[in-house]
Amino acid sequence: MPIVVRIDVELARRKMSVGEFAERVGLTPANVAVLKNGRAKAVRFSTLEAMCRVLDCQPGDLLEWVEDEGEGR
Repeated sequence: MPIVVRIDVELARRKMSVGEFAERVGLTPANVAVLKNGRAKAVRFSTLEAMCRVLDCQPGDLLEWVEDEGEGR
């Protein structure tokens, strides 16, 4: 998948557990796992805003576009 979710990196930097993060953002731990594992098809801007607020970061710190290896230009 070309969009990589880097929530785990930001959680590790802050030494924050998935449970604490989920509670502060207003998500279930299962939904955080879906995001972390790259299985989410979409993210609401309100959810992205809450994640950035809790982690004190920018959206680009959580999401990164990576070109698929099979996609040449």
